[in-house]
Amino acid sequence: MKRLAIILCVAMLGSSFAFGSALGTNTRTVIPSDVQQIISVDYRALRNSPTALALKAKVLPDNLKEFETALRHIGINPDTDVEQLTFASFRAKGGLKIVGIATGQFNMKKLLGKMKVQKIGGTKYRDYTIYPMSGVQTVFIDPYTMLFGELKSVQMGLDARDGEIESLNSNGAITDMIPSVQDGTVWSVLDPVGTQNLMRSTLGDAASLADYDTVKKKLTGSRYTMDFNQGVDFDLDVLTSDSMTAATLSSLVKAGLMFRKMNATGSEKMALESTTVDSDSGILRLHFKTDDTKFQALMKSDLFNAISR
Repeated sequence: MKRLAIILCVAMLGSSFAFGSALGTNTRTVIPSDVQQIISVDYRALRNSPTALALKAKVLPDNLKEFETALRHIGINPDTDVEQLTFASFRAKGGLKIVGIATGQFNMKKLLGKMKVQKIGGTKYRDYTIYPMSGVQTVFIDPYTMLFGELKSVQMGLDARDGEIESLNSNGAITDMIPSVQDGTVWSVLDPVGTQNLMRSTLGDAASLADYDTVKKKLTGSRYTMDFNQGVDFDLDVLTSDSMTAATLSSLVKAGLMFRKMNATGSEKMALESTTVDSDSGILRLHFKTDDTKFQALMKSDLFNAISR
């Protein structure tokens, strides 16, 4: 159940990271079609919650902290200029790739001037200019959209935008899940394989049971939201092919929660006790809610420190 705790506390992208509103047209077009997971972060809502800001400071990976520092050096303040941050993991030759998209208000003339002063030279890719920036490659699609990641990921994002490969818009299974979660401060959607990985790590030892072997092939996707309006609310829906699968999965998760409660102490036990699990038709529903004080105490626990590294 360690993964359950990290989902509740971090809601990050496949051991990397991940807050949200509806995906804009430019964001959708630069995400390749074969998506495993999308996470979106609404930076505007994030700024209004001390708990959310504390969580971001606690779990933001070093490479993202360095990227934020690099943005500041060229005149972009992530805390005020970025409105939405989206990450997508997608399948490509050689394995999973990750691309990031930042949207906001970017003063292109000022930015390009600062990069020139700092001798940050770009390389051409068709009509685009890709700039190296603190370990990642960055390209400005327009004054409102910035694409970044490893070079191959960025190039594939540009290929999707130009129609060289299919974009997210052609993946109905993923796009159909987005409307029900896109109002969350943090939201995410996962495909069947991403959902299997999520539930396997969530269940821990219970994933080795025969029951999970039976249900894992019937997981069709999942979605979650995390909000900080009044305390912390986390809602996860796991979509399955039928009611029996959802009920069986619910029983497995409940069993795992009970086992963890026996060994948990303090804020960790509080987190588990604040989690409810049930099934509704073919959907497993997991809900977690607590106040800001208890959640910030959880962030100081040994368990949180261990799983959020």
